[in-house]
Amino acid sequence: MTRTPLIAGNWKMYKTERQAEEYIQALLPRVSAVNGVDVAICVPFTDLRAMVDSARGSRVEVYAQNMHHEPEGPFTGEVSAPMLSELDVRGVVLGHSERRALFGETDKALALKVPVALAAGMVPILCVGETEEERDGDETDRKLRQQIRDDLAAVPGERLADVVIAYEPIWAIGTGRVASPEQAQEAIAFIRALVGDRDSEAAQGTRILYGGSVKPDNAAELLALADVDGALVGGASLQAESFAQIVAAATP
Repeated sequence: MTRTPLIAGNWKMYKTERQAEEYIQALLPRVSAVNGVDVAICVPFTDLRAMVDSARGSRVEVYAQNMHHEPEGPFTGEVSAPMLSELDVRGVVLGHSERRALFGETDKALALKVPVALAAGMVPILCVGETEEERDGDETDRKLRQQIRDDLAAVPGERLADVVIAYEPIWAIGTGRVASPEQAQEAIAFIRALVGDRDSEAAQGTRILYGGSVKPDNAAELLALADVDGALVGGASLQAESFAQIVAAATP
């Protein structure tokens, strides 16, 4: 089964609206001729409307970085799926390691969020991955098994392939360390097998990204791995030129 690569740039808490506009105008001509790759930028809430408007009609889709599972309610500081959908936001990052570590995001919460995003017509990018301590303690498989099982528990088998999974070795995020190609392939193949335990056909259609210090100089090697279907790019996505180089590396 052919899986279209996805290169998603996670801006985190960077770029005012003015800076975002400068960025998108620099990015669009650099990726306009790319075929066979889906491209997304995951931007702060304050940039969503401007980026959706500026990217409209291009191959660049705009994703949010988080979402609450309830459609509305007394949840100060949160945004809902209907709020994002009304802006034509096409997807949302869920369970990024920074959300888990810094803001207490739980697998229980993610089990609620993922099906809500799907029901709203958005692509959820579900982030999973182990800490350095878990990697060194040979706990990687246990951690991934628990996250995939719990976070996708409420997703029906026929929708599993609509969830994008991003494998983030937490020890490689923003540290400059990168999982070796062998480590990345092993972990991502294991994630695919875990999805296959639920539905073997869905596992072959599920896009699994690598995230963790992806840069133009290592992207091609990582993206060439058999089970890697793209990348969730952090720091290197903040510059239009470097992000476009990673998109180009994913072109079939």
